[in-house]
Amino acid sequence: MKLALAPMEGLVDVHMRNLLTRDGAFDYCVTEFLRITNQLLPERVFTRICPEALNNWQTPSGTPVHLQLLGSVPQVMAENACRGIELGAPVIDVNFGCPSKFVCNSSGGSILLRNPDNLFNVLSAMRAAMPAHIPLTAKMRLGYEDKSLALENAQAVQDAGANMLCIHARTKVEGYKPPAHWEWIAKIKQQVSIPIMANGEIWTVEDYIKCKQVSGCDQIMLGRGAIATPDLALQIKHERNKVHYTAETWQDLLKHLIWMLDATVAGGNTKFAGDRIKQWLTFLKIQHKEAQSFFNTAKRVKHHQNMRELLVQEMCTTI
Repeated sequence: MKLALAPMEGLVDVHMRNLLTRDGAFDYCVTEFLRITNQLLPERVFTRICPEALNNWQTPSGTPVHLQLLGSVPQVMAENACRGIELGAPVIDVNFGCPSKFVCNSSGGSILLRNPDNLFNVLSAMRAAMPAHIPLTAKMRLGYEDKSLALENAQAVQDAGANMLCIHARTKVEGYKPPAHWEWIAKIKQQVSIPIMANGEIWTVEDYIKCKQVSGCDQIMLGRGAIATPDLALQIKHERNKVHYTAETWQDLLKHLIWMLDATVAGGNTKFAGDRIKQWLTFLKIQHKEAQSFFNTAKRVKHHQNMRELLVQEMCTTI
């Protein structure tokens, strides 16, 4: 059984990966996608999106980090995969699931699901160029407009030589609108032989259990649910081991928010630091009522120093 942290563009960066993997509940995490167009990217681009490359491709807690690439030109994708491997990437993952209009309009992400040959051509070129011992994995949605090619796309991934496939159980058009169609993952799993990982709409331990039952998957990837409940993976780990666990409190979440603010500032991104907290609060308020009222105040704060003062004040008033 494996539990992975999903790559989410503009959200799960090096700081979020650091924080969410601290307790060791995730088996691995994946970088935000590295956009590949028509050239071999320099080393600095890889280490910018994955600073953990300088730490043996691990978070500070020792959780492995996989490199995700996004692109549509087979040979260029293959060259950049090999560059990542030269830099020590333990696994190369390919994004066929991003629903972003900008990405899809640039012939990347989920738009490639319109033709299974797209997936096969990209992955087979990468597999042929990569050392045999380095795993090649992929993540896809159930389709673009509909699910009519879901099985064919999964089969193309397998036929191209991929070692594992993660499936977000919605189409591009469905976006992030509930429900996630886990039953479709079960259909695909019955038809392909490579390992399948399920993803989509897992917000609670109960969702995790149901997703496993419906999809038939022992491997699960957490996305937005792990952002809304930072200790969700730890809750799941304790549930699997049948060990009692007390969930994090609002005080714990405030400590996380302060840490994230400080880490973002220390990383040199002072202009974005305050907005980063607001961004995270939009997810936290889904599962935590205290975050909703705090967000109503925090959304008007512009400077990171004022945001830190507000967070500290909230901690003191809620003790």
